[in-house]
Amino acid sequence: MKRLRNWAGRTGPALAGFAALAVVMLVAAGNPMPLQRAKALVFDTYQRMAPWQGPTNSRVAVVDIDEESIRQSGQWPWPRADLATLTRRLGEAGAQVVAYDIVFSEADRTSPEAVAARYPESPLAPTLLALPSHDRLFVESFDKVPVVVGHFFLEPGEGGRDVEPRVNFTIAGTLPQRDVATYASGLLPLPLIERAAAGIGFVSLQGDDDGIVRRVPLVAIQRGKLVPGLALEAVRVALNAGSPNLLASDGTGETLASPGAAVAIRVGSAEIPVTDAGEMWVHFPAAPQGETLPAWHIISGDITDHELKDAVAGKVVFVGGSAEGLQDLVATPLSQSIAGVNLHAAATEQILAGHFLKRPDWAGALEGLLAVLAGAGLALVLPRLGAARGALAAFGLIGSSALGSWLAFTRAGYLLDLVVPVLAILAVYAVQTVAAFAREERQRRFIHAAFDRYLSPELVRQIAADPGKLELGGEERDMSVMMCDIRGFSRISEHYSPRQLIEFLIAFLTPMSAILLAHRATLDKYIGDAILAFWNAPLDDPDHPVHAARAALAMIEETRALNAAMAQQETVPWPGEVMIGIGLNAGLCCVGNMGSRERLSYTLIGDPVNVASRLEGMTKLYGVPIIVGEALAVRLADFALVEIDRVKVVGRDAPMAIFALLGDERLRKDASFASLCAACAAVLEAYRAQAWPQALATLERAEPQFVRFGIARLGALFAERIANFAVNPPGGDWDGTYQATVK
Repeated sequence: MKRLRNWAGRTGPALAGFAALAVVMLVAAGNPMPLQRAKALVFDTYQRMAPWQGPTNSRVAVVDIDEESIRQSGQWPWPRADLATLTRRLGEAGAQVVAYDIVFSEADRTSPEAVAARYPESPLAPTLLALPSHDRLFVESFDKVPVVVGHFFLEPGEGGRDVEPRVNFTIAGTLPQRDVATYASGLLPLPLIERAAAGIGFVSLQGDDDGIVRRVPLVAIQRGKLVPGLALEAVRVALNAGSPNLLASDGTGETLASPGAAVAIRVGSAEIPVTDAGEMWVHFPAAPQGETLPAWHIISGDITDHELKDAVAGKVVFVGGSAEGLQDLVATPLSQSIAGVNLHAAATEQILAGHFLKRPDWAGALEGLLAVLAGAGLALVLPRLGAARGALAAFGLIGSSALGSWLAFTRAGYLLDLVVPVLAILAVYAVQTVAAFAREERQRRFIHAAFDRYLSPELVRQIAADPGKLELGGEERDMSVMMCDIRGFSRISEHYSPRQLIEFLIAFLTPMSAILLAHRATLDKYIGDAILAFWNAPLDDPDHPVHAARAALAMIEETRALNAAMAQQETVPWPGEVMIGIGLNAGLCCVGNMGSRERLSYTLIGDPVNVASRLEGMTKLYGVPIIVGEALAVRLADFALVEIDRVKVVGRDAPMAIFALLGDERLRKDASFASLCAACAAVLEAYRAQAWPQALATLERAEPQFVRFGIARLGALFAERIANFAVNPPGGDWDGTYQATVK
């Protein structure tokens, strides 16, 4: 049994790590929605950090039906005669292809024949019927430039008709019906427009479950036939290519992809990697690619033929709308609202530039292998490394995974997911850390059981945490130190018996100690009515200056509350208005078990301790409840601190600035406190410059502020000093430092 326990103790953490790794890999195999979203967010972050820069000479332009175009040209839909003008001008300017992200499924209601039909009795009806149809004018403009028109897909029961692509796809492998979107019918342009167009492609964009569009679909299936998306069809027409060729996984020899899944689409000289669903990952640019021209500029002639030629010559021009009323706005990783036409344009630009984001068929296998190797390796070595080196190893593996994924994205355009490897590493680290903690907790309980009867509970806790603490000596630490004392305690002692005095001290020290412990202090000792406390030992406390300041402020408030509450009772002797003084300082101290080998005391020594004691004594002189030394004040920038003097304390040669702590961050932001700080600074400046009349005048003006903040004694002290120095100047070498003469 003992051997079994020893074996379990040695191998238990590793087994726990392997169990955690197995759970992560099972979850990854199921690919639940939260995991999918986490992966998508990683890729979104990459896109935001490194958006696509695009080629210098863009091959794509966008004609935007924006809000201003709606205001200038009227409510949508516009007369097709205006769109005929738009198409004609684009063609004459040298546009290579014009692709409409618009479905012209209904006849133009503003066309002359439509108006004549509404008013058959009008004498203008015959004249209107003799005019050309707007739809006909629109179609005739197609002679100037190849036009690709859009269509929507419909679900069963929504009507529509079959889509007839301009050219049929060829397929290498099996038709990928499992993953590629399948539709019953389409909402198509008018037959007149459809027949005249050089190409037709669907414009539907489908976001992920979080509503963000990350991919543009290039193909869909309608009645067992592949049909192209708008971007793919625009590229086909621009390249004057023949039938697109879809490469399926079982037609390419790729064994790691799903059978019958889409792998790539070839059109002309371009080969486009796609997802299993026939979608192209878009590497979004920081701003829309190419020229973006307001539609009304072209229709109204506001842009000259020469300017238009410079903007669109030789380019694929997409026409679509960003106006909110057109309801064609989508969210992307880089924008919460962007026109859908910009996504088709970005996809087309990247196809023509040969720039693609790829998630190859081996990506999932590689990610799983990395997760297993990293997780298993960490599970084996972590129990031997200890806490610090174990954390370093875990975060090193996470950093390596992130760096590899980032380099794959930026250098090769690969979308390699780091979520699963990182989850594996974190799960192993967390489980093994918990297991190690549980093991150490068992050891602590053993020590408690062995020593509780012989040593103080606090010392037992320290020994349980680190048995080396039984040795004499200490360590140097940066620490915050507090000395708190009841003012006039000798006077109070005269009026009470020893028992009453103890009752008073218990009533006072108990809540004060609770405040200190709540603010992570270590109580060093009680010296009669005084308390010595410190922070950042034995446990690390990176925010020890803040905790010390908050504790001091809370103790002042608690003293006021005790004065109010104790005045209403008679069970505990309470000497009227009790006041305390607190000195705070920070610096390097030696802390640890000190004393003799027979009797140890966990305490600290060092100059900051002596200074804190001197500062506490000075609170009576300056009439402020809390004085903070310069070494600590510089770390409390957010607190309400005001400099009150520069002093040399007893037993110390170097002068230092001292500060009154009056409140926390809220008071620090108060305009009245800013006014007090300015007043104190002005007084000190004049005082140190030996400008006694100016110092006194400034002090008199600031008296209401000193009174408001309860530090009137400070003002009186400086008034007394200034009056004395005015009669007995301190000399030219005086630098404004006050030499304390008492502790």
